[in-house]
Amino acid sequence: MPPRSRQPVEVDPDELLRPRNQRFFHIVGGAQFERFFRSAASLDVDKSDLKRYNEFVNLKIHDLLVRAEATAKANSRDVIAPFDLPITKGLQESIHEFRKLGEEIELKRILEGLKALPPLDLALGVETEARLPEIAGGLSIALARSFRIIDPDVKNPQTEHWERSFQIFNLLL
Repeated sequence: MPPRSRQPVEVDPDELLRPRNQRFFHIVGGAQFERFFRSAASLDVDKSDLKRYNEFVNLKIHDLLVRAEATAKANSRDVIAPFDLPITKGLQESIHEFRKLGEEIELKRILEGLKALPPLDLALGVETEARLPEIAGGLSIALARSFRIIDPDVKNPQTEHWERSFQIFNLLL
């Protein structure tokens, strides 16, 4: 199966001029985001936190796919399969917790966010692509709960909490 080509996404030109770590695409909307963090970790977040959240999910999914691509290449495959994804035990447990919440994340929004990041050399398999919303959900659960680990008394995560969580995830994923 030949690698599929990625279609360009319409992006604000100013967005492309931002450094990679400042680009973001909305994985979920504001109301869903607030409800999700409230149910996942009893946190009050607002729409100003939405940009950070979307940036986090886009970048971490891309990071996982970069590692999956290396695994697929090392095994002489031209498509990234689900078992190529470096899903840790903790992330898998967070994915299960996400399923229990009954929330949904649209695959289309995830794929749009990935188009703005450096392209992969290999295509995503259909099954791999289908898993991305649950992986995004698992990452979201883990992120929300990380705030409580950093500061058990936090009610409304501040910039410092977001930065510390990002640093931790950057070390591990």
